[in-house]
Amino acid sequence: MITAKDIKSTWNKISDWCTEHSLISRLDWYIIGKFLGTYFFSIALIISIAVVFDFNEHIDKFLSKNAPMDAILFDYYLNFIPYYSNLFSQLFVFISVIFFTTKLAENSEIIAMMSTGVSFRRLMRPYMISAAFICLLTFVLGAYVIPKGNITRVNFENKYKNKHVVTTTDNVQLEVDTGVIAYIRLYEDYIKTGHDFTLDKFVNKKLVSHLQASTIQYDSLSEEPYHWIIKDYQLRDFQGMREVITSGVRLDSVIQMEPQDFLITKGQQETLTSPELASYIKRQKQRGFANIKEFEVEYWQRWASPFAAFILTVIGLSLSAKKRKNGMGISLGIGLALSLAYILFQTISATFAINANFPPALAVWMPNIVFIFIAIYCYHKAPK
Repeated sequence: MITAKDIKSTWNKISDWCTEHSLISRLDWYIIGKFLGTYFFSIALIISIAVVFDFNEHIDKFLSKNAPMDAILFDYYLNFIPYYSNLFSQLFVFISVIFFTTKLAENSEIIAMMSTGVSFRRLMRPYMISAAFICLLTFVLGAYVIPKGNITRVNFENKYKNKHVVTTTDNVQLEVDTGVIAYIRLYEDYIKTGHDFTLDKFVNKKLVSHLQASTIQYDSLSEEPYHWIIKDYQLRDFQGMREVITSGVRLDSVIQMEPQDFLITKGQQETLTSPELASYIKRQKQRGFANIKEFEVEYWQRWASPFAAFILTVIGLSLSAKKRKNGMGISLGIGLALSLAYILFQTISATFAINANFPPALAVWMPNIVFIFIAIYCYHKAPK
């Protein structure tokens, strides 16, 4: 079993090796340790408070829907903690930088560093190394690890927490293969059944077959993917001037579609890894499915949010490196205002992308673009 003593010993060995080979100085390790220590401590503190408030807010729903205690703890909160820790990682970065840098400035440590010839640009190096570590960590977690846990969390929320869960959809039309168009008048997810199903096949823009059925049911127990059971069907094949009609009670068929392709539930985009998300978006665009803005926003946010660690680190360091008479109050206040402005800006731009037909990639990266200019301004105003 790995203990905290083992982790500290490994950290010291890495630190000594890097120092010995002149990769990272002891001053760098000192600041990196302060940065990451404050970052993880702030996550533990704030998320603990968030869990208490969330439990207090939703306990009535959990009790009214008879949610098992083990499901609340392991299915919900065990996945709630990493999800929201990663979601608000930028806020934790900003708070951490301002908090511990202000303490360094108050203790005249930054003045001592600069008096030995350390420039502000050189001082930024351990901050950027820490930001790079956090950026990589949040990207890997958000793109590959957390979505797996989100499957359990979202299923729990849909069952015990959310008031209205979408279980039906109507007038579904999509291209399931080249020249093959499927249509379902009404689909009910709780029985995996679609009503009034048609499947048209076109060759050179000419209709060559038309299948019509009263119901179509997805076989979720089948080992074969895309397995559908078509009931009470009639198939019309057009062969030149001839028409061949075939009908039957049941037909087992493989159709390149799944319920998740046309029934989008709340939070579904959060349960897909980035490669799965990119594949899903590409497939839905090819099929002509229009309701994928939330998936595109989620995909680009997983790239843009980790990068914000660099921007907010520069702003936080620039604001708090100067020793102030009033302590960290002003620096922390400005930092919180800017971090909340960033999150608000991010939320508004994502809403524009989903509801106002704004390009998702541009909408998601817009807060970073704006705050890059703020970071450049703060850097030039920082003490040299």
